[in-house]
Amino acid sequence: MESRSKALWYALTSAFAFAVMGVFVKLAAAVPVLDKVVFRNLVSLVIALVIVLKNRRPFIGERRNQLALMGRSLFGIGGVVCFFWAIDHLLLADAAMLAKLSPFFVAIFAAVFLRERLTSRVAAALVLGFAGGLLVIKPSFDLRVLPALVGAASAVFAGGAYVLLRYLRDREPPETIVLHFSLVTVAGVLPFVLPGFSRPTGSEWFWLLGIGIAAAVGQLTLTSSFRHAPAGQVALIGYANIIFSALFGWLWWAEVPDLLSISGGLLILAGGVVAFAPTKPAPEADTLS
Repeated sequence: MESRSKALWYALTSAFAFAVMGVFVKLAAAVPVLDKVVFRNLVSLVIALVIVLKNRRPFIGERRNQLALMGRSLFGIGGVVCFFWAIDHLLLADAAMLAKLSPFFVAIFAAVFLRERLTSRVAAALVLGFAGGLLVIKPSFDLRVLPALVGAASAVFAGGAYVLLRYLRDREPPETIVLHFSLVTVAGVLPFVLPGFSRPTGSEWFWLLGIGIAAAVGQLTLTSSFRHAPAGQVALIGYANIIFSALFGWLWWAEVPDLLSISGGLLILAGGVVAFAPTKPAPEADTLS
């Protein structure tokens, strides 16, 4: 399969898998957030470990990449904790919209830390994206805005993780990156979970397993997509997650975002198109079709 076609299917699979993960997170609303984070990465740890052993990949990566791998893992933990908490307190579609602000933070972090040029096109996209984020957040001077702010924080953490993921894409295989992230998360969060751990019920075990499997599929396919196409194209395809999440929210909980949230989501999507859509057609043999 041609490289960009692989990127398309990997990115779409990732968007769908992460939307399914969001459904399981919301179904497991009675389970504490940190418990869900541990189970999410415990399952990913097992799956990534099997793939690493099968493909004879390095377990924790090369020594020279450890700082970047650890940074990616720590940013990833912050992003997952904030995203899971936001899902428990927001409409699934709203949480997904705010999470999809992450590519805009990627652009900012890349400009600041990687010295990448911030073009006028990307600057215009940032304005659209953040305007959309404000419509979804609906700022107010009380605690009702807290879940939306936490959802936006998940995008900030994810933006940092994706910048480091882009740095690592040609330095470490996807399964090694996922294994490192899962191992650091389980080791770092488990001590906070064990003292107050309460055994999940029968259905909650199923939701937790679903979170882990969907997350592993989403993370592995996302990491693989970065190896077959530029980060901007992957980010643009990833906006399909908003559509999948809105559809699942409507089907399971009859959730319908309000007009401000829908308008904000459209602005975020428009910002993504402005920032990441190709400026001119690619050659016939190198398209995403």
